[in-house]
Amino acid sequence: MIDFIPVLIYFFAVIDPIGTLPVFIAATKQHTPVQRRLIALMAFVASSVILLFFIVAGEIILTAMHIPLAAFQVAGGIVLFLFALTMIFGESKPEQEIKMAATIRETAVFPIAVPSIASPGAMLAAVLLTKNNVYTLWEQAQTAAMMMIILLITLVLMLASSIIIRLIGSAGASIISRVMGFILASLATTNILAGISDYFGLSVAAVS
Repeated sequence: MIDFIPVLIYFFAVIDPIGTLPVFIAATKQHTPVQRRLIALMAFVASSVILLFFIVAGEIILTAMHIPLAAFQVAGGIVLFLFALTMIFGESKPEQEIKMAATIRETAVFPIAVPSIASPGAMLAAVLLTKNNVYTLWEQAQTAAMMMIILLITLVLMLASSIIIRLIGSAGASIISRVMGFILASLATTNILAGISDYFGLSVAAVS
């Protein structure tokens, strides 16, 4: 049996349902409520498929390509850091990308499903928490179920975005986006340092 609470907390941190909300609000502010619900459902399905794929095949693919998990963690941290910078310094978190999205499906996939929900950190967590040489198939299934609970929470928040938009307005969404950018940048830096530490066998104190 896995420790359910720590796994839930871990996935909540890396998927970050609250942090996804300003991305969703900014990405769908030009859409109707019906379109927002459709985008939310499509983003939920896309991110679920991606993360479940990493649970099933992520470690196999990385091993076959001789990519250490530590290197994947550093790469994921760098991507997440660059994404966080667009939140802090851009027009708002995903607005430049939104202008490139021509359809509802494209908006659902990018930037909402990836890299907001199925972030590099979430992909990494899916791999690390289901390592084949550490966890049984039943434990991996339990971890997948915990992950799906967090994804469902994310879906509920996205479906309630119309109410939240009315409460905070576009200015509030912009403020939240930039604050979350700093938090994501910090999380990305932590991932990079942890990956470097694991790769070179350094202690936490040595990189802190």
